[in-house]
Amino acid sequence: QVQLVESGGGLVQPGGSLRLSCAASGSIFSINTMGWYRQCPGKERELVAVITRGGRPNIGDSVKGRFTISRNNLKNTVGLQMNNLKLEDTAVYYCYADEGAMNYWGKGTLVTVSS
Repeated sequence: QVQLVESGGGLVQPGGSLRLSCAASGSIFSINTMGWYRQCPGKERELVAVITRGGRPNIGDSVKGRFTISRNNLKNTVGLQMNNLKLEDTAVYYCYADEGAMNYWGKGTLVTVSS
């Protein structure tokens, strides 16, 4: 089993920045993809950004140019730098990781963008 713990959510004004972090622990053998999904109020969970073990990112269209994903394979951590936040970025952000056929999710951290 792999446990994922997110940190860094909170309240921010439009145009502001936040950084999310996620740390993986447990029976880690070879995590492949790590990253972030989000669920906005009333909507389905959607891709924000993921990154492979080799460092190849896949960024969601709605956040391209504003969000950056980074990863530390030695520490099994993944970060999400969110800049120029918009009201529609308000959501619960979930850390994600996969290891072979297994998918893992964190409990989520709330990001609220409001003036």
